Amino acid sequence: MSDTNAVLDHHLDAFANQELKEILADYSDDSVVITNMGVFRGLDEIEELFTDLFDEFAQEGSTLEVDDTIVEDEFAYLLWHAETPDNTYEFCTDTFYIPEETIDFQTFAGKAEPKN
Repeated sequence: MSDTNAVLDHHLDAFANQELKEILADYSDDSVVITNMGVFRGLDEIEELFTDLFDEFAQEGSTLEVDDTIVEDEFAYLLWHAETPDNTYEFCTDTFYIPEETIDFQTFAGKAEPKN
């Protein structure tokens, strides 16, 4: 199994189980995550991002389904949708650059609609 697949599988398992320490093990102090909510640089900022995500996705009734996964060398692409009591995530993608054992760069894009 490639490093990319191994890191991606670990990342998805850690997210599904809401294991913050394990999520952070997938990143380094040099990692960058770019989203429509802002740019998160380094472990401290990435920890804040995932703490907020875990707060939302820990709510009863939350679901998340990965629709497609593509891994090409050190790049991985996810297509997914989700629903929480607060939001509907109709169409979302994450792209990861995983050159070795950590996610160096990640982007997120998605159509999220508040339920209110």
